[in-house]
Amino acid sequence: MTLVLVLSLTSCGEKVSSQEVSTDYRRENSPQISQISKQFSEVSPPSVIQELRTILEGYQPQVTIVTPQADEVLQGNKATASFQVKDLPIFKDSQLQLGPHLHVILDNQPYIPVYDLDQPLVLPDLSPGTHTLRVFASRPWHESFKNEGAYAQTTFHVFTKTDDNNPDPKLPLLTYSRPQSSYGAEPILLDFYLTNAPLHLALKDNPKDEFSDWRIRSTINGESFIFDRWQAVYLKGFRRGKNWVKLEFLDNQGNPVKNAFNTTVRLIDYQPNGKDTLSRITRGELTVDEVRPIVDPNYRLVPTPSVEKTPQIQPKVEKQPIPETEIPKESETEPTKPEQPKLEVPTVPSPTLSPISPEIITPTLEPQPEVIPTPESTPLPEKVTPQPTKPRFGGFFNRRAGKVPAPEAPVAPSSSLPPTLPEIIESPAPEIITPIPESQPEVTPTPESTPLPKISAPEAEKPELTKDTQL
Repeated sequence: MTLVLVLSLTSCGEKVSSQEVSTDYRRENSPQISQISKQFSEVSPPSVIQELRTILEGYQPQVTIVTPQADEVLQGNKATASFQVKDLPIFKDSQLQLGPHLHVILDNQPYIPVYDLDQPLVLPDLSPGTHTLRVFASRPWHESFKNEGAYAQTTFHVFTKTDDNNPDPKLPLLTYSRPQSSYGAEPILLDFYLTNAPLHLALKDNPKDEFSDWRIRSTINGESFIFDRWQAVYLKGFRRGKNWVKLEFLDNQGNPVKNAFNTTVRLIDYQPNGKDTLSRITRGELTVDEVRPIVDPNYRLVPTPSVEKTPQIQPKVEKQPIPETEIPKESETEPTKPEQPKLEVPTVPSPTLSPISPEIITPTLEPQPEVIPTPESTPLPEKVTPQPTKPRFGGFFNRRAGKVPAPEAPVAPSSSLPPTLPEIIESPAPEIITPIPESQPEVTPTPESTPLPKISAPEAEKPELTKDTQL
């Protein structure tokens, strides 16, 4: 009787503690922390994982082991395992190195992740005897899918059959999943898979079922706590470096159920500040959009490239000063325009000669023969005829003729007009076109044509004309 009372009290205590853990875990979205032992506490899953988990809720993966087949006897110590999965894409993101995959467990060894179903998994160096292969679908952060059909199991033999690694299909079976290997951030996932474990509601229908009130006892670094629900748990309190974790399947009385693989121990290494993707997700350093490719193979980040293109618009604004360089080119042409009026400076001459000057300047060399027939505009020389000093003018011009023989030759054909008039008309045209300084002194003796040589410096020669006229 004493032993029965002790066992009942112990089982009651375990039920209370396990109920507290499962109640806290059901409130995943609550930021509250449940202290489940002196060192460890249960916390909510990282926020990014909670959001990603909703994306995969629509999947109900169905896993099948193609090879090796059940009860197959291999005639070699190497086995090739192949699988089929429906209703779940199996892949690994090339950059984040995570994705939906399979956990493949040979006997009770640490699981092997499989991300490519097209590549068979080779199991080398198998010991002779019986072996069991267990497989279940897993989320990218290594949490197992727990729907019916997500788990598959087969038992095969190498050369011969033995009693090892051969679980009883009539008994509940615990498959250890996480934690495993190394971690770079807390909280750390504790996860497992259960087979042949009835729901706790079955206790009301069959109170004599010894497994209807099963529990999972977890012991980490010597501290134990119990779970009575099949759920993933996130824990804090791991020490830096090596940590050991033990999982056990207990019956209604709190005793371990004797079946292959129902008691498993793993050694993990915890080193804070890990740089792997899972550690960064756990610390909240990555957003849901940045990590979404691990649950959706067709997803690509759109906002990040748009942000990179916006700064490229700014250098286009810097290229606008290029037209400014073209503006000074127009300004360079502008100073050339005022140079033309400088050549037309002979403005102040007498009104009679003003119409002749533009004709001489604009046509340059070609219009000169056209200017020769213009002596009909004789009103200019008519003013010269009334002067009484025609012979003196001719004699004075003859004295100059020795110096300028070229202009005298065209003067001879003119008969109707006095010799002085053609000399006045023909002399200015070549003198203006040819170098100005040499022709200027020849035109100076004419009193009426003096305004044309004003272009250079006729003022110094005017006094000579006055002297001749006085004589």
